[in-house]
Amino acid sequence: MATRKVQLDEKQTALIARALADPRRFKILQKIGSENTCPNCELLSCQEISPATLSHHVKELETAGLIDAVREGKSVRFVLRRDVLKAYMKQLSTI
Repeated sequence: MATRKVQLDEKQTALIARALADPRRFKILQKIGSENTCPNCELLSCQEISPATLSHHVKELETAGLIDAVREGKSVRFVLRRDVLKAYMKQLSTI
């Protein structure tokens, strides 16, 4: 799968910065990235948080554009948007 070029605007850059500032969200993103794809139930088993709290953190990562939620029947798996993460890191490197 080819990686598409992503251009971040100021709003999305701020959303990503806010999402990554939370240690739990950073840990969740690391888990998703290390697995390439990660089922929701697997995320819950590696975190010591309630399903509602996990849902909140995942929603923040999704809103920032860092992950995609892929629905498969009743389950959901999450995929890291490496193109967005790379665009964010590239933008940070210009500071």
